[in-house]
Order: sequence, then structure tokens, then C-alpha cells
Amino acid sequence: MTGPAPLASLRRYAPFGVASLQGLLQYRSAFAVSALTAATAVGVQVFLWRAVYEGGDGGPLGGYTSAQLTTYVLLAQVLGLLHASRVDEEVAGEVQRGDIAVSLLRPVSYPLARFAAGLPVSLCNAVLVAVPLVALYALLLPLTAPTWPRALLFAVSAALSLVIGFGINLLVGLAGFVTTNVWGVRIVKDSVVAFFAGQVVPLSLMPGPLAAVAHALPFQSMVDGPLRLLLGRYDGVSGAAGILAVQLGWAALLTGACTLAWRRAVRRLEVLGG
Repeated sequence: MTGPAPLASLRRYAPFGVASLQGLLQYRSAFAVSALTAATAVGVQVFLWRAVYEGGDGGPLGGYTSAQLTTYVLLAQVLGLLHASRVDEEVAGEVQRGDIAVSLLRPVSYPLARFAAGLPVSLCNAVLVAVPLVALYALLLPLTAPTWPRALLFAVSAALSLVIGFGINLLVGLAGFVTTNVWGVRIVKDSVVAFFAGQVVPLSLMPGPLAAVAHALPFQSMVDGPLRLLLGRYDGVSGAAGILAVQLGWAALLTGACTLAWRRAVRRLEVLGG
């Protein structure tokens, strides 16, 4: 007897996404406040870096023109919104409350269930917050319009960055099995990821040794990699393929790490629970 078809198996995870979306709709005011906060943060970053550019010697900064740098900084913040799925917070909360035990009774993969629940949050951030922000700043400031091939590469890269960001967030959430409260871990993670991903400072503007560290970490594949594809900062087809290959490698590695971490977490839970 064969197992269920892949499509039927994936349908098991649809209720998690629906429940997450319903939660967003129920707390619309909180979502609106988060959107306003994000818009303010984006504005601060964009106009700060434009001031830095205008205060230079007039030449390209880190190889970027003014429009390219504005586009990089704006979309770096947008990609940050895409990764803000609250997976780490919700997983750690389930561990702290003991609700995680219920997940062991469900005939689904917990990591996949959390991904299904976090995906609507990321998509809502992208559609309801990021798109209006980009449209607004496109009216206010000069931006670099990508070609269709670069836009397609960016879309594929952004999808891979979403998987990478989810893997990092899930690992932080699962750290709750060890630390009980991951608030401090989350704060450190958010700061480290934002810096080494290129969300705070474009990686091309970092000193050589610091940039080398950033390129050795998975975080650069969350922001800098997709934006290099969008802005054409790669060397031909092989350069674009190399960026995507690095992202795919990190996505696979983090998927394996999450699977291993979840298995060990379940064993720890069984031991503590008797």
C-alpha cells in the first residue's frame, strides 16, 4: 500500500496557514501599527543613506549610484519585512507554555507546520506593507528599475531567502528547549542578522575583513544576495548562478539543521516529561 500523494500530504498544512491568516485579520490594528513602524524605519534608513551619499565626493559610493543605493537600502528593509514571520517568538512561546506537547500528537511535521503558519505573515508583510512602501518611495525618490530577467532572478532569490530566514528563526525558537526564554537570543539574532545580511550597511561598503565574514555567513543570502541579482552586480550567467547556488546550499543546510534540532528537542521533551 502506497502512502498519500504529495499534494494530499501538503493539504494537511493548509489549516495552519489559514489559522495564521485569520489571526492577522483579527488583530488588524496591531498589524497597522507594525506597518506604520516599518514605514518609519524604512524612511529613516533611506534618507540617512541618501544624506551619506550626498555628503561624499560625488562619485559612486561602494560602486553604487545614488539611485542604486536608494534602491538597495529600500529593498533591504523590504526583505527584512519578508523575514519577520514571528516563527521564533511563537515556537519559543509554545515551548514555554507547554503547548508544544500538543504538536507531538498531530500527524504532521512540526517544522513544516510552522513554515505554513509563518508564510501568510510574510506574504501579508510583502503585499500589504512592502508593495505600498516601494510604490510610495518610487514617487518620491529616483530608484533603479530592474530588467525583467533581473526581476525574475530577484523573485527566485527572494523565495530562497525566505526559506533561509525561516530556518534561522526556527532554530532560535527551538533554542527555547534549552534556555526556556529566548527573548535575549532573539534580540541578538535580529541585530546580527540585520548587520551581516546588508540590511543596515550594504556589504560592499564594509571593510574587507568584515565583508569576508559577512559573505561566509548565511545571512548575506537573505538580503545582499537577492539585491545583487536585482541590481545586476554579478559577473554574467555564472555569477548569477553562483549567488543562487550559495542560497540553495544554505537553504538545504538550514533545513537539515532544523530537522536535526527538532528531533533532539523531541527527545529532550520526552525525557523531561517522563
